[in-house]
Amino acid sequence: MVLEAIHYCRGELSILNQLLLPQSAQYEMVGGVQDAWHAIRDMKVRGAPAIAAVGCLSLAVELVHKDFSTTEEVAEFVSEKLACLVSARPTAVNMTREAQALEEELRDMIRKEGSTAVGVRDWLVTKIEGIPERDIQVNRDIGQHGARHIVEHTRGQKIVILTHCNTGALATCGYGTALGVVRTLHEAGTLERVYCTETRPYNQAVVVGADRIVANGDVANKLGTFSLALAAQHHQIPFYVAAPCSSWDPKLPCGSSVVIEERAAAELTHINGQRIAAQGIDVWNPAFDITPANLITGGIITEFGVFPAADLTAALLASKS
Repeated sequence: MVLEAIHYCRGELSILNQLLLPQSAQYEMVGGVQDAWHAIRDMKVRGAPAIAAVGCLSLAVELVHKDFSTTEEVAEFVSEKLACLVSARPTAVNMTREAQALEEELRDMIRKEGSTAVGVRDWLVTKIEGIPERDIQVNRDIGQHGARHIVEHTRGQKIVILTHCNTGALATCGYGTALGVVRTLHEAGTLERVYCTETRPYNQAVVVGADRIVANGDVANKLGTFSLALAAQHHQIPFYVAAPCSSWDPKLPCGSSVVIEERAAAELTHINGQRIAAQGIDVWNPAFDITPANLITGGIITEFGVFPAADLTAALLASKS
């Protein structure tokens, strides 16, 4: 059975509520953008690619059930809804990138001679509905590039992989980035274990995901990534980041420019509504930390290949030209 965290058919969207895992697997309907905003903000949906997919698909649900008089009305509606979705989890850049791309293409579509409100709406719905399939293909490409690069640098030995903050199909539309690399290694028969306990650096690697990669190669990812990168450097274990190009944000120069989302104190002081910390305890609950590019010793794995972190921006700009 293949795990699916997102179920969509035209006009209907449901998500696996990850707050209830592992005790139960329950799907909840997402009736539109406001439902998606709360699901993303409350972390029922997790993983930057999944956040972007659920956000955009929730917009498609609303579009299917709404009539418009003019193309300008479509554009105004879409812009407002996308702005709302972007605000849900601001550190993860994928939703922002998808929103920008959709708005740019929508403007181009509206400018075409003979465009109508119905035609533009239906085109946009179809465009959004293609996001899950594109995400899975990007993940497969990441898996292939990452697995090939790791195998080439491990002297033909069985490989031990440690992953952090990536849950495969739970974080994407069905395959995974860091776990996509693991899956490809497993299918090739070169994977020994998916954790890291031995001290043989020649056949080990750490692979993590990313919520945002900035221009100089610094990476924002789930809290604990930075300390893991330091440990990997100390033990001379290659440290990789696996992420789609939609996680790349060349507009920000370095990691210190990233606004780190802070979560509610209750996430640390309560479990299932029951307080586990003493009254009056101060809480600082950042959701992400920044890993400097120089600690990403293995490279950044994208759908276009594996690149040194410091060279990522130049490489991706060249690949898109």
